[in-house]
Amino acid sequence: MTKGAATLFEAAGLADTAPRPLADRLRPRTLDEVIGQDHLLGQGMLGRMVRAGRLGSVIFWGPPGTGKTTVARLLAEVTELHFEQLSAIQSGVADLRKVFEQAKARRQEGRGTLLFIDEIHRFNRAQQDAFLPHMEDGTIVLVGATTENPSFELNSALLSRASVLTFKRLDDDALEALLQRAEAHEGRKLPVDEDARAALIGMADGDGRGLINLAEDVFLSVGKDAKAPIDREALTALVQRRAPIYDKGQDGHYNLISALHKSVRGSDPDAALYWLARMFAGGEDPLYIARRLVRMAVEDIGLADPAALLQANAAKDAYDFLGSPEGELALAQATVYLATAPKSNAAYMAFNAASRVAKESGSLLPPKHILNAPTTLMKQEGYGRDYAYDHNEKGAFSGQNYFPDGVERQQFYTPTGRGFEREVKERLERWAEIRAKRGGA
Repeated sequence: MTKGAATLFEAAGLADTAPRPLADRLRPRTLDEVIGQDHLLGQGMLGRMVRAGRLGSVIFWGPPGTGKTTVARLLAEVTELHFEQLSAIQSGVADLRKVFEQAKARRQEGRGTLLFIDEIHRFNRAQQDAFLPHMEDGTIVLVGATTENPSFELNSALLSRASVLTFKRLDDDALEALLQRAEAHEGRKLPVDEDARAALIGMADGDGRGLINLAEDVFLSVGKDAKAPIDREALTALVQRRAPIYDKGQDGHYNLISALHKSVRGSDPDAALYWLARMFAGGEDPLYIARRLVRMAVEDIGLADPAALLQANAAKDAYDFLGSPEGELALAQATVYLATAPKSNAAYMAFNAASRVAKESGSLLPPKHILNAPTTLMKQEGYGRDYAYDHNEKGAFSGQNYFPDGVERQQFYTPTGRGFEREVKERLERWAEIRAKRGGA
């Protein structure tokens, strides 16, 4: 059935009296009623489009429950476009072809079409390409909604024809405003104390629709005859806590591990523990975290504290031995150790620099004096000649050249002087003086 055709039940007005979730009853009826997206509406890009009376194709990117679908519907109303909605999860090429044909017919009658595609990132590349000619000739105004990063999930050709607009996660003030709107609609206050109210907002995790659903659960469970407001503990028992928004294969995964890594690098154990706990709460594989801790130990701490790598590896082994949840404490301990350790990326940077020179210099042989000479011919060729055995030299240091002939001596590793690298720095400086005196430079 096409959009706008009423069933017999709708014509009789029966749909208006059917039970509807509170979140649906509270859905904004105008753009002014939309909460938490002022940067897009009003003086934002969408507000300017509405005032100009010309809506361009856009991609709405943001977490669930932030108003993407509602805003798309309201945009169609204020710009007098026919609203057509499809879900990329449930639709295919045949559905798209039908919508495009109807939009063309509608255009001949002088009316445009706003096509809203929910979860647009679920369409494959070929399906995404199907939109392009219809967007270019004005048959449709495409509004796509996605919770995933469009840069990774959508065709560059599609992105070049649409503006990406970011919907923000609703903050506590926006969620409080939604609760007050729900209370006004119900004609009574939510029967919870202040601490429980704050906990309810936290449970919503920035999702407006999720908050309203939780509030509706409380209204229905407690009823209108509540004698005393319920506290945080009673609230937790009453509503099932929502799982944090976290997709181990997508942005949530990469964003949180990035936050953990940078908190460790920034020597902030408290922030590092917070992001570690967030990843555990989201169901991240602890062994993935353990591998990343090992990476942090060698990339960001290195020889400033050689024990950091031992700690990270020991934490991985401890988790393997203990399993969850006890093994997670070992990973937390390693996280604190790494965050509080002196930092150096000198070895990391040195290896990168050495790798670049190795690729540029080709297949040069080592200098002959450090090559073994197991045959007479090799001895005649000078292999091993004048090699100085370092253990026989003063201070066990000969100062010989170990770079290939034709390659000037390079300095890749420059210790920082922090932690154990302070000793390494002094040692290297002393050896450099000896090398210069003996001609090894």
